[in-house]
Amino acid sequence: MMANLSELLPHYSEANFPSGATTPRMQNLVDLITTLHVADAIANAGYLISSSELADLMDVNASAVTSRGDEWTWRNWAISRVRREGNQILWQLQRVNPQSEA
Repeated sequence: MMANLSELLPHYSEANFPSGATTPRMQNLVDLITTLHVADAIANAGYLISSSELADLMDVNASAVTSRGDEWTWRNWAISRVRREGNQILWQLQRVNPQSEA
């Protein structure tokens, strides 16, 4: 699912970032952009995700997710506890408009 840098950063050419020539710092940024795209896809589709899946997305321990309460914000998303199914808590992501929070 890894996108190439020209898709993520269209003002750069492939010549600037040949395959396999990215620095670890740039790779971290590409990984971050990929994570943010995944979060957007989950929010846009209205998918519900478990605490462990949300923890994987956020790159934190699952207990860090469940200890935050029923509603909180992570980056550009409002996270809401929706329901419990068996032993799993399901969460919903909703994109937050940064301009509306100012």
